[in-house]
Amino acid sequence: MRLIRLYLKSPVAAVAACLALLCPAIADEAELDALFAGLQNANPETVQQIEKQIYRIWSQSGSPAMDLLLERGRKAHAEGDFGLAIEHFSALVDHAPDFAEGYNARATAYFQTGRFGQSLADIRQTLRLNPRHFGAISGLAAILEQIGRPEDSLEALRAVEELSPHREGLSDAISRLEREVEGEAI
Repeated sequence: MRLIRLYLKSPVAAVAACLALLCPAIADEAELDALFAGLQNANPETVQQIEKQIYRIWSQSGSPAMDLLLERGRKAHAEGDFGLAIEHFSALVDHAPDFAEGYNARATAYFQTGRFGQSLADIRQTLRLNPRHFGAISGLAAILEQIGRPEDSLEALRAVEELSPHREGLSDAISRLEREVEGEAI
């Protein structure tokens, strides 16, 4: 019996360690599901609060070093130093290739510098890792409109609307693009 207990300790410990590592991710997914459900019925005043909570979760890489790179990149971006921001975000995606927010942040910096192709590549990667990333989809819509593809931009905004229907300025942007794409009703 003692031998069986010793034998079982290793697998049990391994399972317990795996669960300890997975539980925060599972808890985050459950919290995100609840927050996204809240966006469906949120009033305009609470949408920004809920989206802020979602971004808080999305901004947690699980590594203090990677979180620091994200923070430094965001600080450089806020100060208008897009080159330095891109350097920080590039280091981040090199070291944490499965962290969607690193790609999203770099996509935003690329967009700010007019590097739409690189921004689109990072948006694609962001959405591969996090299909519900309404910020990345909004960025995609902005780029598509900039490059003269209003139909595709409208489709992207409608995808954002499914995730966060009461997002500030969204209905106006959709109406504007609908008029451009579909024309004015007589």
